[in-house]
Amino acid sequence: MSNEINYKNNPLHGVSLKSLLIEIEDYYGFDILFAYLNLNCFKTNPSIDSSVKFLKKAEWARQKVEIFYLYQYKNLPRASDEQFALPPRERIIPEGLSPKEPKYLSLEDAERLREKRINKAGEKKYRSSDSWASQRNKPRRRRPE
Repeated sequence: MSNEINYKNNPLHGVSLKSLLIEIEDYYGFDILFAYLNLNCFKTNPSIDSSVKFLKKAEWARQKVEIFYLYQYKNLPRASDEQFALPPRERIIPEGLSPKEPKYLSLEDAERLREKRINKAGEKKYRSSDSWASQRNKPRRRRPE
């Protein structure tokens, strides 16, 4: 596979971070972006320029926004596990798939999603604390004297 094919099959190719943000902010607004992405740059005095400045410094946040752009705004199907492991700008969209209309997102749906994530995180914490407690009660090996 040549690089030319890779570029043609990635909707992020040739799209600057600023133009990407302008596109999704015009369509969804900062309230929806904050509700779904939970990034303070979309909550506290949000602007395109300040968001770009932050996202250029924080790789993890930029990838979060790019994933949102691909799978919510461009409404592409979920990537394979192999592709999902790659950063968004390196992913290849299979031939024949093209972007669709942006997904409808609401603040109510964002709240339900947030609650679901909190419950899931609580379950993980509970499971990990159980295993920690069981480890704590095991007899310790003594150091050789």
